[in-house]
Amino acid sequence: MEDDSEPEQRSWAHLPDVCLTHVFHWLDDRDRSQAALVCKKWSWAMYSGSLWRRRTITFYGRPSRAHTLEFQSALWYVKKFGKYLEHLEIKLSNPYNTAFTQKFQVTMRGLLSHLSKCNSRLVSLSIKYLELDRLIWKNVVRAQFIKTLATFLKRMSKQLDYLNLKGARVTLEEGCELLNSLSFLTNKGFISEINIEDFFSLHLPVYSSTLFHQTMSKFHSLVILTFNYNCISDELLDILREHSAHSLCTLNIKCHIHDPHGQVIWGMSWANLAKRAPKLKVNFFFERVMKHDHLARILLVEIPVRSISLRSCYFNDPDWTMRPTLTNLLPAYWHVLQKLTLELNNDHELLDDELLQLILSCKRLLFLKVWAFLSVTFMERLLQNRAERKCILTTIKVRIYTARQETSEEDRLLCNIYRKFKYLIDSELNYFVITYPMV
Repeated sequence: MEDDSEPEQRSWAHLPDVCLTHVFHWLDDRDRSQAALVCKKWSWAMYSGSLWRRRTITFYGRPSRAHTLEFQSALWYVKKFGKYLEHLEIKLSNPYNTAFTQKFQVTMRGLLSHLSKCNSRLVSLSIKYLELDRLIWKNVVRAQFIKTLATFLKRMSKQLDYLNLKGARVTLEEGCELLNSLSFLTNKGFISEINIEDFFSLHLPVYSSTLFHQTMSKFHSLVILTFNYNCISDELLDILREHSAHSLCTLNIKCHIHDPHGQVIWGMSWANLAKRAPKLKVNFFFERVMKHDHLARILLVEIPVRSISLRSCYFNDPDWTMRPTLTNLLPAYWHVLQKLTLELNNDHELLDDELLQLILSCKRLLFLKVWAFLSVTFMERLLQNRAERKCILTTIKVRIYTARQETSEEDRLLCNIYRKFKYLIDSELNYFVITYPMV
């Protein structure tokens, strides 16, 4: 039995500092503060800088009591240990009125001002889905927040390596002001990763903006750039080739039906960029851009495409068919395509043969996710080809749409197919297949 009169003999008393700090790492703020009261050693662990490198603050639009306490605690600890902070994420949960945005702006002004004075380590900042084009943002509040954020980015520009402002929805001028802040001190930005997906307001033809081109020309070490197709032009590709070709690895490009995407991009511009940036891989995400002529203007053969996602978002448009895309466009990437996602409401056309042929032609395809009207026998054919090593898929996620409410017969067939290929699925595949009534 352990001797309570000699607590120093307990195993916890002799726990190495690095182990104690690791234990504290898994505790939330409240438990950490409670544990810090145990003894001097534990109190010291509480002040270990490694515990406070990464923080998330969530602003709740309609906070419960628990959410309010969580927010106040997170804000207090960020201010107290802000000098150790390296990764900061700000989240907005259901902002719903002007009073909320006013309070958010005031709080952020104080927080960022404090960090500007005490922090010299911050390398990552994420503030997603600000949606500054919503009416809940009054013009004055919006302008004050952008000014506050721009000032903070200027002060952190020499150390910041990652910035995520996805969903900010700003004007062209506001967006370029924020991006220019990253190169304020030296007129050159050495940040390596920027996410400006849905950064600009809807319907803006950013690709034609000289201001945007001038802004992007200041970045000289981009590794990953995430943005919308309405930003792409021959000029932008030339800028990336000239300034970031030595470092550029990934372009994540979203193309949405409501974003302008009628600009003409020359294949030579893509070819020149790919030649100068041999590590470059491009990932496309299409939302409701499904017509073949639209896709053909974008998916040029010179692009080193690694991933393609085509989502109709449950919309059914009789004016588009997927067959020519599967048979004419996508096979051009047979030597580079590794990931394919299709979410289609294709009840007017059956695509089993075309899809299977595409999969077999793509020699590097590892990931397949399909939500579409398919026959159950498609899965048996696909798995048979996989068993014969005619494709190298490691992930198969399929939702088979059906127009019938009752799916028991399809489910029985899928169970039989699973049993037939169980040895393959269990040993080599990340596999998930279900039927889904679309009625």
